[in-house]
Amino acid sequence: MPDYSGDQASGLRRLFGHKRLRSVSFAAGSAGVGKSQLVANLAAALAESGLEVLVLDETERRNVASCFGLVARCDLQSVIDGERGLAEALLRVAPGIGILKLSRLVKKLPDLKLEQSSCLRECLVEAGASADVVLVDTSSEHPLGFSPLGLAAQDSVVVVSGTGASITEAYALIKKVSLGYARTNYRVLISKVRSQEEARAIHGNISRLASSRGFARIGFAGHVPQDELLRQASALSQPVLTLYPDSPAARAYRSIAGELLSWPLSGEGAVGIEQFVQQLLDTSRYIDPIAIYA
Repeated sequence: MPDYSGDQASGLRRLFGHKRLRSVSFAAGSAGVGKSQLVANLAAALAESGLEVLVLDETERRNVASCFGLVARCDLQSVIDGERGLAEALLRVAPGIGILKLSRLVKKLPDLKLEQSSCLRECLVEAGASADVVLVDTSSEHPLGFSPLGLAAQDSVVVVSGTGASITEAYALIKKVSLGYARTNYRVLISKVRSQEEARAIHGNISRLASSRGFARIGFAGHVPQDELLRQASALSQPVLTLYPDSPAARAYRSIAGELLSWPLSGEGAVGIEQFVQQLLDTSRYIDPIAIYA
């Protein structure tokens, strides 16, 4: 059967003119929850539906590019420094998916000179010109404790596994960012659980505790079940949607991607890549290590 999803997406963009960019950041309080793998598979699910996805990857080691079996060798910082061109930094891992590595750049954002900030703006606007969705894979290793990339995105998703340590660290991260930056809305996405009931229970516990302390409202972003085929796809450095499109994990990622597209967009009028970049630059100027470690 012919696939007209790409044509439909393009037609909708032409019909409504200025599209509204959706930006979502993904963070985790601890390692080992499968955050980068999740971002890679969500990107694959969104691209599968005909959307253009730009991934901003702050993770240095087991990152989104590696989940496609590739290596992002050029950080955007090299482009800002005039050492490389944007075409060398923008890694096309699959149709509809581009990745920009920012692990070096994001640590230097507060110290950028005016001409460097202008170059950053031009690069991200060019890279995201056709993007419908920006997914941000944030790193827990940012020197200030949390990334300005995570604060610039419209939606913040905290990835949690079913372990007690992961749940505790996720709650601590939400509390830290809420108290430091008055960010009150989050979603949690539960990975590596046996059932939706288990995932709902984990979300309910975190949500009730945060609500009782009065610092955050936490929605449910979905769950990814334990799936041997997901483990096999990860070992082969490919999205599970590519290798095992009918697996339980692949179906879960498609469901999460569909729900993500229905989340309310904040603000009025067109919100494009330019506004995202401006928010990033503004945020990087006031991020405060004392507040974030409070």
